[in-house]
Amino acid sequence: MSATTLAGLLPEVETFTVLTGAGISTDSGIPDFRGPQGVWTKDPAAEARATIGSYLADPDVRRRAWQSRLDHAALAAEPNAGHAALVELERAGRLRALITQNVDGLHQRAGSGAGLVIEVHGTVREAECLACGLRTPMAEVLARVEAGEQDPPCAACGGIQKSATISFGQALKEDVLDAALRAARSCELFLAVGTSLGVQPVAGLCLDAVEAGARLVIINAEPTPYDGLADAVLREPIGTALPRLVDLALGSRR
Repeated sequence: MSATTLAGLLPEVETFTVLTGAGISTDSGIPDFRGPQGVWTKDPAAEARATIGSYLADPDVRRRAWQSRLDHAALAAEPNAGHAALVELERAGRLRALITQNVDGLHQRAGSGAGLVIEVHGTVREAECLACGLRTPMAEVLARVEAGEQDPPCAACGGIQKSATISFGQALKEDVLDAALRAARSCELFLAVGTSLGVQPVAGLCLDAVEAGARLVIINAEPTPYDGLADAVLREPIGTALPRLVDLALGSRR
């Protein structure tokens, strides 16, 4: 689809479902995982801290994980123009759902409604007890780490805590995945932003959307496995491409 055709299509779309990945947050100073400056590229040991088996079995892994959380880039990051553009789309009543693979909470900080954001990989802004399920604001648990607790147990039951994110070896939450699937199957246009679309089952939402009759648009710097299925693929920086796309979609409706 040409840029001209895309410009003609977008104003006619009533319902967008958006999927975002790490690429939308790099402008906020949050590195991706496997890119040249990625977290796991620069520090291979960080991947062990994100593996549930290692985390549960090794107290030293947990201690190092808690120390790394003190300096987690997401906790000090601010939303960028890409996040703000999606808030604008929501306020215009055109956003069906915002599915994100990110754990940084920047969509909500930008003003996206919590009821529309589907965090398929959880959030770093809360801690979760792996025994009783208690959720605690991450800031409260990190204050205990700063006070000297290297591996702070759950305040309610004494169980092991970790960030409320999905680690390697943990299953996605079924209710969250079901909500994402419903959103993909009930939109007119599915927009994938800043994701390599290499991790299933979330990447497969593109196919679910198309099979349900939606158009597919992808904004990503590198090729993805779903480019051939897309009506349009944009390789431009997200911070400029996404606001421009939203501008085209809203047009005279502002």
